[in-house]
Amino acid sequence: MTETDSETIETDAGTARVTWHRAPEPRLLLAVSHGAGGGIEARDLRALAGVLPGHGVSVALVEQPWRVAGRKVAPAPKTLDTGWRGVWPVLAEQGLPVISGGRSAGARVACRTAAELGAAAVLALSFPLHPPGRPERSRAAELLGALVPTLVVQGGNDPFGRPAEFPDGPYELVEVAHADHGLAVPKRAPLSQEEATGIVTDAVVRWSASLD
Repeated sequence: MTETDSETIETDAGTARVTWHRAPEPRLLLAVSHGAGGGIEARDLRALAGVLPGHGVSVALVEQPWRVAGRKVAPAPKTLDTGWRGVWPVLAEQGLPVISGGRSAGARVACRTAAELGAAAVLALSFPLHPPGRPERSRAAELLGALVPTLVVQGGNDPFGRPAEFPDGPYELVEVAHADHGLAVPKRAPLSQEEATGIVTDAVVRWSASLD
């Protein structure tokens, strides 16, 4: 049984919120934030919070201030980074190596700030390599600039960047076949949604074990 609680944290971008899913005997902390189009109720974030504590990884689901304030549109990347920086001291004071994570826009934040904040590693869920239909506007530099062990989990049909579009680099990429940007698979896919989500959690469990 994991311990779950939440707290609000004041940042220079406003009030953020952290919901903790604590492992009984944690060795790592995964701090993971949401994208620009949703919150911590995202399927993959909920699944990780449910599975990882049983493998010695506490999970902190981080809600950016704009979500806590009830706004519908995410602010500029610079403001997202400010919110993440403001939460980091509370994460670091847990006394565990911190994996900086996020999905979509949150993955970009994690990559941009990892080296500066002293993250042990980065988990990038559905990294938005480029806007849909605009491959020339690549954000690969953000991913390659993380400078710490990095795992990318990407849908095979993600319009923000399919796995084959990613450049070579010092990171691991796990594909969820047939999945879209939300890591959802269509009903006609040869794997179920449960199986697709299992690929995500299994990959993160395996990868996080390698960080010891």
